[in-house]
Amino acid sequence: MTIGTNDTGFSSLAKVLSEQGLEGLGSAVEILINEAMKIERAKHINAKLYERSELRSGYANGFKPKQLNTRIGALNLQVPQVRNSDFYPSFLERGLRSERALSLSLAEMYIQGVSTRKVGAILEEMCGFEVSSQDVSRASKLLDEEFIKWRERPLGQYVYLILDARYEKVRQGGQVIDSAVLIAYGVDCFGARHVLGLSILLSEAEVHWRKFLEGLVTRGLHGVQLITSDAHSGLKSALKAVFPSVPWQRCQFHLQQNAQSYVPKQSMKKEVAEDIRTIFNTPNKVEADRQLSLMISKYEKTAPKLSAWMENSIPEGLTVFNFKVSHRVRLRTTNLAERVNREIKRRTNIVNIFPNVASCERLITGILIEISEGWGNEQTYLSMKD
Repeated sequence: MTIGTNDTGFSSLAKVLSEQGLEGLGSAVEILINEAMKIERAKHINAKLYERSELRSGYANGFKPKQLNTRIGALNLQVPQVRNSDFYPSFLERGLRSERALSLSLAEMYIQGVSTRKVGAILEEMCGFEVSSQDVSRASKLLDEEFIKWRERPLGQYVYLILDARYEKVRQGGQVIDSAVLIAYGVDCFGARHVLGLSILLSEAEVHWRKFLEGLVTRGLHGVQLITSDAHSGLKSALKAVFPSVPWQRCQFHLQQNAQSYVPKQSMKKEVAEDIRTIFNTPNKVEADRQLSLMISKYEKTAPKLSAWMENSIPEGLTVFNFKVSHRVRLRTTNLAERVNREIKRRTNIVNIFPNVASCERLITGILIEISEGWGNEQTYLSMKD
């Protein structure tokens, strides 16, 4: 099946992605185009690389680098050469005339979780003829290798670590299961933010969080001075095991939300929310502790469960007072992660239910690569000057 520019099966979101959302996926696009050109050369000379064939009509002669500037970024391609031949890949001959069809196809592919069927359709769009299942399999494998390389890349020193989890519906063993997607973000010593990694398993149990965090350390993560997260199930125990000496900041936004469960009357909720904000917005730790003490006493009789919850939980949201004033506003919550979650949700809602974990992992990896590379083009997230 060849996908063209008039394919009505593409959603409006696919068009948006093709025009705005593929800038960070250049490496994956390069893989597909380079593979398509190698497939076309093999067809041109009637022989695959190193294949002995009586039907051979020419010989491969290496590759010539070429940069192709497109709306999805500059692509660094390796154009196949043929000895004593004027062979030139048809995709490059068509140039930007086929770019929109390619962009739409790529957008649809990532929406669908980079399925094998979509990879095959895109290779056919590039080559202009039907490709074999072996060609599709090889291209899919190269895409997976590129994503795995990114997920397992070496890390270094990151001053701040932000952790978050979300859930996606994945079909496993004939059932649709909510699978936990763990994502780690870091701010380096220059103040730049990065996506450090992700992991997808059935739950947020301690063993999942611990394995994920240990993987970050194995990849070289060090120098962490503060970890910000919500109180996810299993996370606190995993943090004590992997980062026992690193201070933990519980997300203040989620703390305010959690507090509402302990408010006995609807009429009290606004007042309680304002009181908690007063604690969080104080200028220093001493004043925050004083305000907390006042609030604990204030609600001791009218809302005893709230008072007890405040005494046990609010201090977990005050760790950030031990850090630079200019950093507090971005370290006291997981807002950085929440913004990324909204983008992930926008894309994954189209899929709704993933056919397997690998498909879910591919799509979210592609989204995170795109976001992380976009962050690399911005000014620093935090000023690290004294």
